[in-house]
Amino acid sequence: SPEFRKAGQHLKYDRHVLANHGLHLHGIAEDTLLQSYVLESDKPHDLESLGERHVGITGISYDEVTGKGASRIPFSQVAVERAAEYAAEDADLTLRVCRELAPRLAAEPRLEAIYREIELPVAEILFRMERHGVLVDAAALARQSEELGRRMLALEGEAHELAGQPFNLASPKQLGEILFERQGLPVIKRTATKAPSTDEEVLEQLALDYPLPKKILEHRGLAKLKGTYTDKLPRMINPRTGRVHTSYSQAVAVTGRLASSDPNLQNIPIRTAEGRRIRSAFVAPPGHSLVSADYSQIELRIMAHLSGDERLLSAFAGGEDVHRATAAEIFGVAPPEVAPEQRRAAKVINFGLIYGMSAFGLARELGLERGAAQAYMDRYFARYPGVARYMEETRAAAKEKGYVETVFGRRLWLPEIRSANPARRQGAERSAINAPMQGTAADLIKMAMIAVQGWLDGAGAASRLIMQVHDELVLEVPDGELMSVREQLPRLMAGVADLRVPLPVEIGVGRNWDEAH
Repeated sequence: SPEFRKAGQHLKYDRHVLANHGLHLHGIAEDTLLQSYVLESDKPHDLESLGERHVGITGISYDEVTGKGASRIPFSQVAVERAAEYAAEDADLTLRVCRELAPRLAAEPRLEAIYREIELPVAEILFRMERHGVLVDAAALARQSEELGRRMLALEGEAHELAGQPFNLASPKQLGEILFERQGLPVIKRTATKAPSTDEEVLEQLALDYPLPKKILEHRGLAKLKGTYTDKLPRMINPRTGRVHTSYSQAVAVTGRLASSDPNLQNIPIRTAEGRRIRSAFVAPPGHSLVSADYSQIELRIMAHLSGDERLLSAFAGGEDVHRATAAEIFGVAPPEVAPEQRRAAKVINFGLIYGMSAFGLARELGLERGAAQAYMDRYFARYPGVARYMEETRAAAKEKGYVETVFGRRLWLPEIRSANPARRQGAERSAINAPMQGTAADLIKMAMIAVQGWLDGAGAASRLIMQVHDELVLEVPDGELMSVREQLPRLMAGVADLRVPLPVEIGVGRNWDEAH
């Protein structure tokens, strides 16, 4: 009953367990997992860690009760006395942790607001999304698996031909021998055992100049898609619902973004034809469409808001193509004269700066000399002084406080910012610049979920939110509600915050996720 206030640790999980037995949990007042996440995003949030950190108690672990490894027994077989002791301690510890964390949140009104007004309501929406699931076309995936298998075989043959002999593509040792001993390719880095590395990064660099590493990368990419998605997704379909039910983790990414697992929807590649085909297997049931709503260029817009840079703000206010506008500034030409190559370079710079990219990184990305890349960056900062100032101030503030903040006050902790190790420190400095943008985008998409769900509930609509990936929401919409959903989504999502830039939303509709995106 809702009038009894409940506190728990990761209650979304408990709600699923209860719902499986027809019980519906109401009256959730506190969740220690989310309290901890809002207070200290960079620390572990499991109950054992929370108990040790905040109450000084190490509880009985699950392993102690059930054993581990091959001899582990299911919880249903644990002796009742032992199970009761474990469960009671769990409940007691959760309440004690909650009593420690609640006053700490109450003392920080902006953090308290993120917890109460964003995280707790989002947990409710995620529970409903996970419960509902997504319809997946298993037959289409089986066809894709077969095709991927055929293409992998063909690539394997081509790789053997390029190598002048057969070898096992999955063996780093054999691959290393072929690339570095037989073909004499340059060794870019070595593993801990001093063998030449054949990891992704190395192959990507070699693939720029040599055909064999390129084939290997292609083969690896397809193997990953086949193993992770086309073979595995059909096995994840719940026989009772006929749908796939991903789990959204709310307290994993330091920036506030959601993570998803079993299956992970965040890393289906969107730029490749194969990745898009996997998305096309996520389908709408008969009489429905999938509707995708995506914030356009959200992180660049947040950069404009945070930096207050006048040129950047006016480009967005005027609805200009921001990459073209940047190219015009950097290359000193009028916007209509910008060549496609120049726009591409400006786009790499715009997105690179968001991630704190160095001149070295930019040179590699654009295939330029380092000096030329540095000159581009100098020109950029000269034309966008607000961005340069934002980056300087953010680095300094992060060093001083040990954290940066989103527009709404979420704290993103950077424990390595004062590290004596230069590589770690520079990594933390790059994160310091990017985290407020990623984190603000994460806040916005969560606020959008709350606004959209609120409207659907208020309207008594049958449309459902079914996925959240990056800056995109996906809904399953009956044909009769399509008009109103298409009309309302941009208004609802653009209206969640009042920034110095407009927040346009792109809407797509289709029978499957690829068509809708």
